[in-house]
Amino acid sequence: MNFLSCAECREMGRGQVKVSLWISLVTLLIHCPSICWAFLPNFWSRVLTLSWDSYTHQYMTEQALINVTIETLISTHGYQQDADSQDFYSHSNWVEMGQYTEYIHLLNPKEPPVPVASEDTPTCAACHRFSCYNNLLEELVQGPPRPLLTTGYFSTYPAKPTGKCSHGGILDSSRDQGAEGGINKDSTSPLFSPHHYLHKEAARLATTATLSVLRDLRHTVGPKSFLRLFSVQQPPSLVFVIDTTGSMFEEITAARMRVLSIIRARAQSRSPGLPGTFVLVPFHDPGFGPVLETDDPDQFQLFMEDLTALSGGDEPEMCLSAIELALIHSPPLSEIFVFTDASPKDRHLYSTVKSLILEKKSKVTFLLTEDQNSRMTLKDRRKRKRRKALSPDRFSLYSSLSSISGGMTIFTTNTDIQKASAIVEDSTATNKVTLLHAESEADSSHYFTVDRGVGGVTLHVAGKLSQCLLSSPTGVNQSLLSEAGPLAGLDHAEGLYRVNLLPPIEPGQWQLSVTAQGPITFNVLGESTLDFFYYFAVVENETHPGLRRVEGSPIADVSAFLVVSVTGLSWNDEATFSHVTLLSTNGESLQKILLNSSSSSGSSEELVGHINSIPRMPFSMRLSGRDGKGNELERVSSEMVQPTHVQILVLSAPQLLAGHHSTVLFEVFNHGPARWFTLIAKDDHGYLSDTKDSSFSIGERGSVRREVELRIPLSTQSGQTVTLTLSVQAQDSPDSNYAVVHLTVLPEEPDMSPPSCSSLRVESACPPQCSLGNWSVSLALKDRGHSGLASMQLAKGQGTITLLHQETTRKTEGENPLTQLHKEATEGQASPLMQLNKEAQEHQLHQHRARHGHQVHQSEPSTLVHSDPPLNISQWARGRHITLHYTSNCCDPQAELLIWDRAGNMRRCHLIASQQRGLRENKKNSASSRTAGLVFPLVLFSLLI
Repeated sequence: MNFLSCAECREMGRGQVKVSLWISLVTLLIHCPSICWAFLPNFWSRVLTLSWDSYTHQYMTEQALINVTIETLISTHGYQQDADSQDFYSHSNWVEMGQYTEYIHLLNPKEPPVPVASEDTPTCAACHRFSCYNNLLEELVQGPPRPLLTTGYFSTYPAKPTGKCSHGGILDSSRDQGAEGGINKDSTSPLFSPHHYLHKEAARLATTATLSVLRDLRHTVGPKSFLRLFSVQQPPSLVFVIDTTGSMFEEITAARMRVLSIIRARAQSRSPGLPGTFVLVPFHDPGFGPVLETDDPDQFQLFMEDLTALSGGDEPEMCLSAIELALIHSPPLSEIFVFTDASPKDRHLYSTVKSLILEKKSKVTFLLTEDQNSRMTLKDRRKRKRRKALSPDRFSLYSSLSSISGGMTIFTTNTDIQKASAIVEDSTATNKVTLLHAESEADSSHYFTVDRGVGGVTLHVAGKLSQCLLSSPTGVNQSLLSEAGPLAGLDHAEGLYRVNLLPPIEPGQWQLSVTAQGPITFNVLGESTLDFFYYFAVVENETHPGLRRVEGSPIADVSAFLVVSVTGLSWNDEATFSHVTLLSTNGESLQKILLNSSSSSGSSEELVGHINSIPRMPFSMRLSGRDGKGNELERVSSEMVQPTHVQILVLSAPQLLAGHHSTVLFEVFNHGPARWFTLIAKDDHGYLSDTKDSSFSIGERGSVRREVELRIPLSTQSGQTVTLTLSVQAQDSPDSNYAVVHLTVLPEEPDMSPPSCSSLRVESACPPQCSLGNWSVSLALKDRGHSGLASMQLAKGQGTITLLHQETTRKTEGENPLTQLHKEATEGQASPLMQLNKEAQEHQLHQHRARHGHQVHQSEPSTLVHSDPPLNISQWARGRHITLHYTSNCCDPQAELLIWDRAGNMRRCHLIASQQRGLRENKKNSASSRTAGLVFPLVLFSLLI
């Protein structure tokens, strides 16, 4: 990535700095999918809500990041320019209180909090218009003696008590329940935000609070680490994974020399800023690691000098284990180079390594000093001993991983490894973009476009060629195997042809035609700052309408949106990007995706295209457009997207505490026919309590919920990051998918958070003569801290509590989801896992709920009445949610339940029969809510075309 020097900053001004920072921020936002959905999430939220002057969460976060980063540049590099200066501010009544500064308690919990309205305190008056003025009750705005904090209920969960505020807007089905209306300030549109007139003030406070958090982060980690977090002023990472067995002397020497050359080149360029990240992971048999990581070039050189080719053992080696460590400890979009002459012993890690590659979009290139068809001998004492003949396809996993990542597999020799390793230097130079990436099994021709903004161009061809003809845009030809000509210079090593176009490079379309002996991989790199990032998305119609990123690989044969962010354009450059072409492995066009954009400049607005049906086969992408003078622009993403018919959604990703166990809950969706799947779970610290692969069947278009448990040793230091990789593979097809979860071990502080109780459903059929009817309520109980639920007691009420603990595995039997939900309601049962999903990742799962029904498995109930002592529920909870069902005579319409956690915190839960009105209105409004959900995809599609 390219970043500006301090002198350039002063000369070109703040706007140009933002261009450079934007590259880093786009990388951060695209690879950090868990950013919360406060306010509207992105540009397309403004399209969907027709509120063009709204501040989106993405915009506010970007501006805060830019401001704090520029402040850091000022303090560390002397750049002198003025710096411009969540959902809490949009969803609460903080702004309506007349507050003009951020809520300090949110930033520092040790600061005194503002009193919160109790569960039975009315907060809003009815409002029957889109714009709601003065609908907050006086005690919520004025006091006495101080105003009370509140927020708005949304949709049907949790059940909204009479007199409470709603979130409001046409997507909120609770807006028609008393008190009608709402208080959200998400946008400037009255259709979606009843308090739209306070949007800008709420956005200002949210931005100020974000700045405070980022400044605290910078103060804690230091300015250099802060800049490194966003890859500011940092060249590409240099990551080596090196086999250190006795046969690897030449390979280690070649890698060492390349490192020295790269470090010298970076020093001679005198580029300002950070030197970049250097990562080295050695391996042999049976060991691998440790990870040697530094940002000090001299220190990394010492790491390389200390590498020694030790006496070898039998092939194979622990190569995939080392690659896994390298992926975990390197930034996204890294270039990883693997030097070895042995096949992988740890083949079982293939799915985990593949998942990490796809998650980080890192590129892996293998330099193998054994021909895949060679027969092993003992002619060299440094060669490892081999006890049996080796399979000619023993390197197939390496070839597969390099193909998926957009890298290369180069079969070379000890003699030529020094020349072949030049690919390391080519690929890690600053401002390298991909113009062509393709693979071929036979004779083929490939085309790539060089625009006027591209500097030096380097072609890499891995394999064995009989003929290779290069043609310029004006028809000049050169046979590259002759090693001399007007177009390019050739450097040939065994297994790799390295071609550099000679200046001046003619702009336009070039052609490369080859006759090959076996499989060939092509890669063309150019020097340019112009590049692009992308992700797949689906329409999100809940609290914040917009496009939501699809996690993992996209689902084949369904529609989706492609979101593209162009980076590297300066503010005075103009360009038009018209479409993206989906390319097969061999570079052939599969599908053309039109983009919504008319033009782009240094601004960072996202481009969006609609894919009617995602192809089944793997594909890469080529972005096409024209510059301000009408000249063609093309950039290629070399990694291969892997469409699939299976999906993993992580429903809860808890924080970790030393000495405690934590559970990660997830759901596997089958978008194909009924079949069996294998689940592979792996973490990088060995904390999983069960590491065995599990198998399960899923019905057609069904799903299964599973969980994995992590046991954190008491000696674990706080701040440690745990990477959990979940991979699912169909047993009868190539369909697979993944989820990568990053968890942090936090320091254990006193548990001051009381448990929570949330109403799932209220049912009442109370006649005028109360003794003839009953009412009931279903509750979900959860510990908000880390000590766990301890006990409960019915303090008031003459009814009976039935406690139900639900197993965490739910299997789909293909039942219609609306039928299943109605069945649960009529049977008086409730799902704590559905409640968990609602609280944790409701916006991620609602699309799937329309397709999947779930069968509930429950254990024997336990009961509790008013005269009973506190009931121990610690074994029932085991760190999870539990549910209970309270039933009472209509003559006793209220009850009170006390819940304690193990730290002694207590919660009073008030149960009221009168909540039934809300339930009836929820059912009445469900049709209009579903109708609204259908409108927005149509609106968006109309705008795109």
